[in-house]
Amino acid sequence: MTTSKNVLANDVEIKGSIKFSHDLIIDGKIEGEVISDGSLTVGENALIKGEVKTRSVIIFGKVEGNITVAERCELKSNAILVGDIAAGTLAIEEGATFMGQSQVGKKAETKPAFGGAAKQP
Repeated sequence: MTTSKNVLANDVEIKGSIKFSHDLIIDGKIEGEVISDGSLTVGENALIKGEVKTRSVIIFGKVEGNITVAERCELKSNAILVGDIAAGTLAIEEGATFMGQSQVGKKAETKPAFGGAAKQP
């Protein structure tokens, strides 16, 4: 099956978590977590209040919450982000508003490296 883009129009309002696996374009209002292994596009009319955890995100609208993406985060010229970003790469166009902290680049391994325990014969 080919990758499809799902669209939530600007008259859609959701309170609760959203999970999806491919690409999603949101132009409505979301209050809650947005979680995915896919790409998220936040449309010009969109407002997301909550955490965003996806593979990549492009923001044209407004997000109030922290963003964690494995790959790329783009803030377009009319974007407003109030929250922190953790991303592999970050692109911010002139005119975008970003209030928060950013952590960009490959994350250090957070799990402690456990070597093989010595086995007693």
